[in-house]
Amino acid sequence: MTRAKQFLSDNAASVHPRLWDAMKAADGPDSPYDGDRVSQQMDEAFTDLFGRECTALWVATGTAANCLALASMVQPHGGVVCHREAHIEMDEGGAPGFYLHGAKLLLAEGESAKITPDTITDVIGPIRDDVHQVQPHAISITQASEYGCSYRADEIAAIAELAKKRGLGLHMDGARFGNACAFLGGSASDAAGAVDALSFGFVKNGGLSAEAIVFFDAGLADVARYRRKRAGHLQSKGRYLAAQILAMLEGDLWLDNARSANAAAQEIAKAAADRLIHPVEANEIFLRCTAEERGALRAEGFEFYDWGSDAARLVTAWNTPQEDALALAQSIARL
Repeated sequence: MTRAKQFLSDNAASVHPRLWDAMKAADGPDSPYDGDRVSQQMDEAFTDLFGRECTALWVATGTAANCLALASMVQPHGGVVCHREAHIEMDEGGAPGFYLHGAKLLLAEGESAKITPDTITDVIGPIRDDVHQVQPHAISITQASEYGCSYRADEIAAIAELAKKRGLGLHMDGARFGNACAFLGGSASDAAGAVDALSFGFVKNGGLSAEAIVFFDAGLADVARYRRKRAGHLQSKGRYLAAQILAMLEGDLWLDNARSANAAAQEIAKAAADRLIHPVEANEIFLRCTAEERGALRAEGFEFYDWGSDAARLVTAWNTPQEDALALAQSIARL
């Protein structure tokens, strides 16, 4: 029987062994919630990483990270501008409306699931400044985007300038922030730009059950603390979440893991050639592939998701075996 070669999702990947060690090291009695010695190290760790003052809160899921970050800057009568393919619109089961108490998502267009100042203006420009229409309160961008494409520093800067001019908050969904940062080759600060809050993803990158909301505005963090408790995400033994996050930051494990995933994706992308639907700038590959061709790949033991009727999505992870990536690349080249 052919061994399954898994390219379904980086969510399906194993937990990095250093995280198990870190959680074991955090064992023993300590203060509950986020008063423990491990959680108290998070602000300093992220401040060192980004080179500017940060306040970081742990939560269990990316959905909670996105929604609690946005809830700190958006009122119930307001709206959040995002791409129409953004995770908060397509894959969070209405959670933004729940956490933001009815605030609306205002959907913008853009190539490869990236929005621009022009496409944002197309959405918010026609909105009258009166009580009869939902007013924009924030912009949310995804790094890397839902189609695996990374925002460059100048692109983020242009959006940040518009946000500042319009008095809007700027949030970044960084579920695959590590992969974007590894692709861009610069610093974490460059990959984040001048956002007010970043949902820093770890679970897709070798983590277990911890994501971080990194606030560059301490006032927003103060609001989010209360909302986190109210939402049921203030875990009593939070030190085990903090331990995972700090283990990922230590020695840039988060970046090493992302580089490994990206390298596997690039190996496959080279073979895909003109089948590629979007540039491969992280660890996701979208390729044109008929139902018959997808069946042939599955018959060789490759697991992945269909993406519509004539495409496939392939996702690599931090621990994707090199031989599996090479085998998939060869099989795609033979199609």
